[in-house]
Amino acid sequence: MGKDTVKQVAQNRKARHDYFIEDTWEAGIELCGTEVKSIRLGNVNLKDSFCAVKDGEMFLYNVHISPYEQGNIFNKDPRRTRRLLLHKREIRKLQQRTQQDGYSLVPLSLYFRGPRVKVELALARGKKLYDKRESAAKRDAQREMDRALRGRGRYE
Repeated sequence: MGKDTVKQVAQNRKARHDYFIEDTWEAGIELCGTEVKSIRLGNVNLKDSFCAVKDGEMFLYNVHISPYEQGNIFNKDPRRTRRLLLHKREIRKLQQRTQQDGYSLVPLSLYFRGPRVKVELALARGKKLYDKRESAAKRDAQREMDRALRGRGRYE
């Protein structure tokens, strides 16, 4: 594997459904060895996870990394809080943006960039119920148009 090889491990599909994605960042994540092995096997769940700034550091909450099967006493708690690795100015900028009304930091995906585990963070604004309905209606309309275009080309 090259240095710039990216291997997707987990995605948070619910985040794109529940939030408007404003901007994205890439952050490193502080892990122990058995957690990395478990991530390589794909035993990760990003559902209901979020990020927050505490004492000038960024932390990732509610990410479930299953214990490594061949692990031993070094296995950690699956839902423990993990520190994210960002530059101080990036952390300050994100903290200021999240203090604004309605903004959250949500992990979108977890992947390997070369040998390192990275997290794609999104600065997101929560959708209301009517926004979700509107998004679903647009998606269904687009699907119908694609279906109609595909169907017409096939039988003519």
